[in-house]
Amino acid sequence: MKTIIHVNQHIIKANLLHGTSEPPLTIKTYKSNENAQEVDLLDENGKVVATVIHRPHKPLSCGARVWIETQNTVVTR
Repeated sequence: MKTIIHVNQHIIKANLLHGTSEPPLTIKTYKSNENAQEVDLLDENGKVVATVIHRPHKPLSCGARVWIETQNTVVTR
């Protein structure tokens, strides 16, 4: 099943403006839409291969509030 993870920048900006922490990640399939602060990406064996993270109150040193972390090899195109 195809899944799309959407980062909603409007929610991130609204959280900053209003001091809230609404989840800005939307996980979309043909069946449902779910919102989250963090999303784990799993391989076919159920092992976490990457995590999409939203941490508005503890951003990275570069200022990023949403990022992806993985221990796996990353190939750019």
